[in-house]
Amino acid sequence: MRVTRSLAIGLTLIIAASGCTTSEPSLKEATAELQKDTHLLETDDLFKNPLMNLHILQRPDKDVPCGENGFKRVLRATADEERKKEESTDTYLDTAERVMQNTLSKTLGYKIEYDTTQIDTPEGRFIKGIKNTGVSVDVYVSPEAPTWRLRAQTACLPK
Repeated sequence: MRVTRSLAIGLTLIIAASGCTTSEPSLKEATAELQKDTHLLETDDLFKNPLMNLHILQRPDKDVPCGENGFKRVLRATADEERKKEESTDTYLDTAERVMQNTLSKTLGYKIEYDTTQIDTPEGRFIKGIKNTGVSVDVYVSPEAPTWRLRAQTACLPK
C-alpha cells in the first residue's frame, strides 16, 4: 500500500512538472530558424539570380526590445522581378504572389494563411506565413518595384 501511494504521488509530481513546461520556443531557437531562413532565401536558385535584385535590408543578428523584458529578431528584405510590357497588372501580381507563396512554403517551410478577399486586387497582395518555431512572415507583393517586400520576425520572447 505504501509503495502504491509513493508511486501515485511520484507520478502526480511528474505530470504536474511536465505540465508546467512551455512548448514555446526560446529566443535562441527562433533566432536560429530565422537566420536559417535568411541563408535559404539568399541561396535559393531564383533569388540568388542577380536579376532578382535581392537586398537584405535588416539581418536578424540584433535583439530588438519588445513587450516587457522580451526581445525579437527581424529580417527585412526586398526583391524585384521585372514586369513584361505586355503583362497585365493582375497577371503580374498573380504570378509574383504564387512565386513567393511557393518560396515561403516549399523552400522556407512556412504555413501560408490564404486570403481570398484580395484576389485580383490591383494595388498589391499580402501574404502571411507562420512557423511553429515562433517565426512569422509578412510579404507585400507590389505592382511597382520592388515586387516583394518581406518582413519576417521571431515572436517576442524572453532571453
